[in-house]
Amino acid sequence: MSKNIYRHQTLAAALMIFAALIGLGAIHSQGISNPYEDTTDGRDLPKDTIAGNRISIDTGMEIKNFQAAVVDSNNTKWFVTEQGIVSYNGDKWVLHNKNKKVTTQDMKGFAYEINPNGLELWIASPKGATVASLPIDGRTGATTYHTENTTILSNNVLRVAIGKSPMRWFGTDKGISAFRDSKWLTPAYDELYPADMFEEFRITSMATSPDGDSLYVGTEGAGVVRVNRNDVDAISGASVYAKWGPIKLPSDKIYSTFIAADGTQWFGTDKGIARHTGNLTLNNWTVFTTKDGIADNFVQAITADQTGKIWIGTKKGISVFDGTSWTSFTMDAGLNSNNIQCIAADKTGVVWFGTYNGVISYENGDFTGYR
Repeated sequence: MSKNIYRHQTLAAALMIFAALIGLGAIHSQGISNPYEDTTDGRDLPKDTIAGNRISIDTGMEIKNFQAAVVDSNNTKWFVTEQGIVSYNGDKWVLHNKNKKVTTQDMKGFAYEINPNGLELWIASPKGATVASLPIDGRTGATTYHTENTTILSNNVLRVAIGKSPMRWFGTDKGISAFRDSKWLTPAYDELYPADMFEEFRITSMATSPDGDSLYVGTEGAGVVRVNRNDVDAISGASVYAKWGPIKLPSDKIYSTFIAADGTQWFGTDKGIARHTGNLTLNNWTVFTTKDGIADNFVQAITADQTGKIWIGTKKGISVFDGTSWTSFTMDAGLNSNNIQCIAADKTGVVWFGTYNGVISYENGDFTGYR
């Protein structure tokens, strides 16, 4: 995988959801991008496994599709790919496919957690929710939680969110499950909202408020479901964010969700990105589209860098918001691909982008392509 450096030139359905999960908790999360592939820029990655400025992932192994990203406390970057989990510590790339307890197929996303047992990744897959100790080699521990050993609603886990440890949330094709310490919380919304609702309106993304008290769940067709911790040690739901009524979502199909450090909520849809500030559900909404300067209306990934700038990944490039205006970048600026599937900002200020054709980083005005 070669490395090239470039410099740039300067909620259909109207739903009201009330959920209760008996327990106490708080969250923070990272999700995977939407599943639709765009191969219009599909240049193959070379099967190069030599070190230096090239990827090292196992001899002869081809990796192309980087679908989700997190950064751990050691500033190591972790990615979900079609071949399994890949990490990059700044010196070398490693494919973590030696642990038989960790799936390498059809992973939907992951989240990073620090707990007394050490550093862990929680992985969402059709086999359940797997927690694996880092660095995920042939000897590290891993446990998969599924319907046969827990009360999780379904084995088909689509998203996972981690906030204030030890609270974990799992979005499945039959609804939302939660796990705190060694206890699975009991969902109490099933009479009003049966499992087939989430089968119809698939969970696509999850994120939490800075204090971990609110979970925001993006769906494909039902907008954004909000789940909150209440004062009686239970989890209660609130009305959904949807495009009907005065709420200004451009679409009920939500493909990315991000909550900034100041509590500002960002929702990426197939028709633009919505920003919501403050605590009043019906007020303070702003929608940005290509007319405002974003690269494309299909927004697949969102994050913030250390300076507070908002970065979004679309099907047609990268855009960054400085609080006033948007600046966009495409393959013309040196990107490996315009199809940006995930974004993560590391501890040194570098922003990392997973694409359908490798990885891109951005630092001090430079784009670096890894492929």
